[in-house]
Amino acid sequence: MLRRLFRLFPLFPLFVLALFPLRTAAMDLAATRAAIDAHIAQPRFAAARWGVAVVSLDSGRMLYAHDADKLFQPASTAKLYTAALVLNGLDAGYRIPTRVLGPPPGHRGRVNGSLVLYGMGDPSLGADPSTAGWADSLADQLAARGVRRVRGDLVADANYFAGPPIGNGWEAFDLLAGFAAPALALSVDENQVRLTVTPAPRAGSPARLDLDPAFAAMPLQGRLSTSPAGSPGDINIYRAPGSRLLQVFGSIAAQAAPRSFHLAMDDPARAAGNALLQALQRHGIELDGKLRVLHWPQQAAAPRAESQVLARVLSPPLSTILREGLKRSQNLYLQNLLQLAGTRAHAAAAGDPVAPTGFLSAADWGIHALRQLLDRIGIPPSASLIGEGTGLSRRDLTTPHALVRLLGFLAAGQDAALLRDMLPVAGVDGTLAWRMRGTPAAGNVHAKTGSMTYVNCLAGYVTSAAGEHLAFAILLNDYEPPEGMRVSADVDAIAIQLARLDEKSL
Repeated sequence: MLRRLFRLFPLFPLFVLALFPLRTAAMDLAATRAAIDAHIAQPRFAAARWGVAVVSLDSGRMLYAHDADKLFQPASTAKLYTAALVLNGLDAGYRIPTRVLGPPPGHRGRVNGSLVLYGMGDPSLGADPSTAGWADSLADQLAARGVRRVRGDLVADANYFAGPPIGNGWEAFDLLAGFAAPALALSVDENQVRLTVTPAPRAGSPARLDLDPAFAAMPLQGRLSTSPAGSPGDINIYRAPGSRLLQVFGSIAAQAAPRSFHLAMDDPARAAGNALLQALQRHGIELDGKLRVLHWPQQAAAPRAESQVLARVLSPPLSTILREGLKRSQNLYLQNLLQLAGTRAHAAAAGDPVAPTGFLSAADWGIHALRQLLDRIGIPPSASLIGEGTGLSRRDLTTPHALVRLLGFLAAGQDAALLRDMLPVAGVDGTLAWRMRGTPAAGNVHAKTGSMTYVNCLAGYVTSAAGEHLAFAILLNDYEPPEGMRVSADVDAIAIQLARLDEKSL
């Protein structure tokens, strides 16, 4: 039962800017260190764990450290590791194709064989403006080639990524949530479906349940009643692991506003196939067969000798996908980018006598490539135990020191400005849009956020009041804030203090 969905997935979450308890005047380095020490030593953090590392990118000096060499759960600040892998292993301008494969049309526009909708990892298909009309674009290209009838099936093939569609360590309880949508090579609309619950006009009648988009609808069992006006809502949503059946039960008060929840699609590849099937019908292309879906470890569709690429759509550049993934902390985008890097690494390792043997998933190959990169940076394996691409797993561990070393490496690279632009900006955009407004950190801090239950983190860059460029990692674990307080304000307080620092370390 996912009663907590009622809290976790509102369409328009509210953000509250909490005041920070640290001093507000500009301070020298000694006073800044003392203020941070006093902040993290407050009695309410007695059972919590703080890990903080701050390094000057100008002098190389470590300006502040607290348990900086101990392991912490990073939450979504782990996405910085995936970003480093993408920027140092893939072409930022590459556009991921989604293809329709099949025999060329013959007499009277007949295709003698099946069409294959083949995804190659685009996580933004249908969500990015450039591919919003992807299904009709593919159908239009087929029609332009003269296709009128398909004497076979439409096969939605998601086999480009070998391995399961969930990250290593993702929790079963999260898998219904939109933020834990399956990461498939054939994805659509960010693999999320919106469930809207609308009360009936009168108490005692069933509430209305709507799923959008319709092509991603799953079997639905609704036992949600309309309760008297003014009564508390009790909306419960459940899908058993491995089942397609979505169960919704409980109650919603009459006259209450409709409630909407973002849920993970049960089968994004099937949804994409349905979307193309409907587009074929709109363009007058007949299909004699049916929709079939192939997932790993099923065998990929074997193309006939005469098969060609009959149509395709291209994703935005990888740099755009990475930017969106970091700004919005979009888990699907980063997990797919990890798998894309892994697929490339696997292909590049062919014939390498020291390459890993046996089966590795696309994500595992991505982690293998990441570890090779971290070795070059000088980050030891014991300081960065990252097993997937998003930070959603509680198995992911890193030290604050490793994070600032990674940030320093990225700041010295050719894509430093590109990465800085990709990160959320305090008080301006992304997951920091409503944080640190009206402080010296606003428009100054460029950082990746990370949050899950009992975990809140921030890692990125800030320029001090003295004009010094700093990289920082602030990781707070094992902490539940008091009622009415927002834990992000406690993390932000340290970043704000760094922005006020008026003494250089040079």
